[in-house]
Amino acid sequence: MPKPVKSDPPAGRLSLGLGHLIFLGVLLLRLGALLRLAHSPLLLPGQGDMHFYNDWAKDILHGQFSQHLAFYGLPGYAYLLAFLYKLFGENPFVPGFLQAGIEAGVAVLIYQICLRILDSVASTLFVNARLIGLFAALGWAFFVPAQAYSAVLMPTTWFVFVFWFVVWRIVRQTGAPGVAECFLLALLIGLTATAVATVLAVVPLIFAALFKADPAVWRNLIARVVVVFAGVALGTSPCWIHNYFIAKDHVLLSAHSGINFWIGNNPEGTGYPRFPPGIRAGQAAMLQDSITQAEAAAGRSLKHEEVSGYWSDKARTYIASHPGDWLALLARKLRNFWSAFQYDDLSIITSLREQNVIFPGISFGLVAAFAIPGLFLGWAQAPRSRWVLAAILLSMFALLGVFITERYRLVAVPGLLIFAALGLSILRRAFAAREFKNAVIYLALLTLATTFVAWPQRDRSLWALDAYNSGWQALESNNLPLAEKKLAVAYAYVPENSETLFALGNLRFAQNDPSAAQSFYHSVLNLDPDHKGAFNNLGVIALDAKKYPEAEKWFRHAEDVDPRNAKTHFLLAKTLLAKNDRRAARVEIDAAIALKPEQPEFRELKQQIETKFQ
Repeated sequence: MPKPVKSDPPAGRLSLGLGHLIFLGVLLLRLGALLRLAHSPLLLPGQGDMHFYNDWAKDILHGQFSQHLAFYGLPGYAYLLAFLYKLFGENPFVPGFLQAGIEAGVAVLIYQICLRILDSVASTLFVNARLIGLFAALGWAFFVPAQAYSAVLMPTTWFVFVFWFVVWRIVRQTGAPGVAECFLLALLIGLTATAVATVLAVVPLIFAALFKADPAVWRNLIARVVVVFAGVALGTSPCWIHNYFIAKDHVLLSAHSGINFWIGNNPEGTGYPRFPPGIRAGQAAMLQDSITQAEAAAGRSLKHEEVSGYWSDKARTYIASHPGDWLALLARKLRNFWSAFQYDDLSIITSLREQNVIFPGISFGLVAAFAIPGLFLGWAQAPRSRWVLAAILLSMFALLGVFITERYRLVAVPGLLIFAALGLSILRRAFAAREFKNAVIYLALLTLATTFVAWPQRDRSLWALDAYNSGWQALESNNLPLAEKKLAVAYAYVPENSETLFALGNLRFAQNDPSAAQSFYHSVLNLDPDHKGAFNNLGVIALDAKKYPEAEKWFRHAEDVDPRNAKTHFLLAKTLLAKNDRRAARVEIDAAIALKPEQPEFRELKQQIETKFQ
């Protein structure tokens, strides 16, 4: 009696075998990377977005549940971290552990989506849906950016999981989602949008899925549309309730959308987040600089709604006055989305690779090159794969309003892996069946795709990014030899970049070479006359040398650029105290305390001022 063929698991159910093995395998890989991270100096975030979220979570944990103005940065992930810190202590390992499980869940979703979109055509295409799903899931397991962003304090992993969970719920059923499911999916999307707003790009896919319903039940279409909007509104309510009713600031999610819109749409835009003059990289620095510049332009303090409007208006003015240039910029963003060039604005991937935290694997360029032929073949031969293609395109279009980075386009990778695996399977079948015409078509598409994806990036400043960020991180961790090496590379690429020169000045200062540091800081000011950091550090050098009039001059310049910087007021107060100018010192230290009352060194200096002149 012939042995029965083992069938795939029923649609809509998790496999009792391979699905669980995929989950376990990816989980072990991610935990391995996390354990490596725990034994590296990178576990505790020292700067960048990870530091921003970590500090915000600690502020929440210590009682700062709301802000007096609208959120300037999406709060969802910070509140999640605060909740985890409350339960398990202030340890970034716990969020990383959960994210490892979420990453494994993404791999299972990839596998399950493959089963569903191929279950009706696998026999006619002579492809093995389970093998394709396994291959795509393994691609996710060894996709280097996914490894990196699952280990650090970033909401990227949660966003990717929710996005593809929604796609899976849509493709797993032949009919339209019911009213309850529409509401729950929309609620999940809304909650996730409080951490990563681009997850809202998947909402149109739910609306499209509603038309899968039998025309006889289309009378429920309006009800389902209404509950989708209601679910999104309820999910995002922590943001808009806080902003509108507590802060009295009319912002839907976060006021930083305005500066992001300007960074992505300005005359110097490249399609990547190239920061305009006066705006520093890094979440906290960027947000503060954007507020400072907007208030300086207005000549008064602004609500966050007004700050966002200031930058949005600048972007809209540029678009309206330079429509041709803006369309060319959009084309560059499309090109950037598919490019093999890796623009990791935080340099997380490079840092973790150099610390041997993440495992060797594949990158976006390889996946995209093999996915593009699969997109065309899947569209023609596996109609249900069009849902996956739609999800990829929605994720891409959501970024065109801002800019492209490695972590932003990561959400498209699960879909691209599905098409890459499908295309390779079709190619294998073509060779096995001697269907050389189909093989030639695939190889021709692959050649064109590879040329498109691998087209070289000629902007030297973009190549300098990784070296600059890695050098800055090494400087922050006091690894001066590595900082020297990395910043030298960045300087070789862009010798007239103010931030690179500033970092080199800081390096020389850390190496106890104030003369060389001053030279770099003056070079910074030649390029950026309002560089607050250069003013401050020149003031510190003068203060250390007991050149008090010169120190006061530099700190006054820094104060003019950013009058709400508590550190500048503090340093100026120290200088004035050294000059025996009690009244002015008291004014400055009071200003510093008003801005940051929790800083103990500020109060200590105030006590010194009061004691010295009693």
